[in-house]
Amino acid sequence: MSDAHAHAPYDALLLLSFGGPEGEDDVVPFLENVTRGRGIPKERLVEVGRHYFLFGGVSPINAQNRELLQALRKDFADHGLDLPVYWGNRNWAPYLPDALRELLADGHRRVLVLATSAYANYSGCRQYRENLAAALTVLREEGVPGAAELRVDKLRLFYNHPGFVEPMIESTLAAIDLLPASIRSNARLAFTTHSIPNTLADSSGAPGDPAHGRPGGAYVAQHLEVARLIAEAVSAATGVADRPWELVYQSRSGAPHTPWLEPDICDHLEAQHAAGAAAVVMVPIGFVSDHMEVKYDLDTQAREKAEELGLPIARAATVGADPRFAAAVRELVLERSATERGESPTRCALGLLGASHDVCPVGCCPAARGASPAAAGADWTDA
Repeated sequence: MSDAHAHAPYDALLLLSFGGPEGEDDVVPFLENVTRGRGIPKERLVEVGRHYFLFGGVSPINAQNRELLQALRKDFADHGLDLPVYWGNRNWAPYLPDALRELLADGHRRVLVLATSAYANYSGCRQYRENLAAALTVLREEGVPGAAELRVDKLRLFYNHPGFVEPMIESTLAAIDLLPASIRSNARLAFTTHSIPNTLADSSGAPGDPAHGRPGGAYVAQHLEVARLIAEAVSAATGVADRPWELVYQSRSGAPHTPWLEPDICDHLEAQHAAGAAAVVMVPIGFVSDHMEVKYDLDTQAREKAEELGLPIARAATVGADPRFAAAVRELVLERSATERGESPTRCALGLLGASHDVCPVGCCPAARGASPAAAGADWTDA
């Protein structure tokens, strides 16, 4: 089989992301999309959206996805992979149903999906699958030509793929170098990710997985593994053995009485300062790009807290459109394609947890309340 057709049986890749506003007039409608069905009043959404208004109402995420889109297309072309790449969002233009309409109009019927979330949890995996199911149902009910035959499969989680981990190692080393030379060897690492309710964390992953149902579930276990891999590589590169590190959280948005994963990054900075830390390097391993939750929660709120404390900090970059990440996506596409053809490709993964499953089993990353149909899983029927 030639490289141009190594993606068979798939005929397109869909980049599926969260989406974000691109102007002040977009902010409240965007937040209405994100919170639909929760009954949150408009005035509360205006308050919630204040951090977007600090940046002119523009989230960086759409621009960053455009960069990733171009990086994927370039990598595919450079390696002779004749696979078109499309882009759709859950909560803002270009919307997922419109992206699927475009795919169908171009004649595609077998599509791989790359969701811009690396870890097992409801909002980062199953909810994307629910959005796919809802979009497919709408198109089929509308009678869109080809919708009944359209099949979508989701690429496996990529948190421990070298193309995700290695750029983060490099960016962590670069962040350490931003600190004064006299304190670099004593800088501590704070690996950050999105906080989620404890109940969702505990149930994250697939039934039968070792971490499923334990405190933190697969969500915490996977982040701890990535943090360990990066910390060990940084120690080896800098010659600083046993550099202290911790997994911390950010971007909490739930009701105060509901337990969420802790500690929060700002609380962690206070604790580190009280403990006499020389400096802290924040490493946002939970995010694919430097979008609003990185720019505001880390570069604005956490930095203000550090300045208040007089604690030197630096922040590592996310993988973004790094060519190594684009190459990792290509490898995942080829791996999944070969598997669908009945072959047994090498499944690349660093660390101790191994490669994630291709097809989410029944009960994987359940929602807190109820269950909605989710495509690209064992519990979805394409017919």
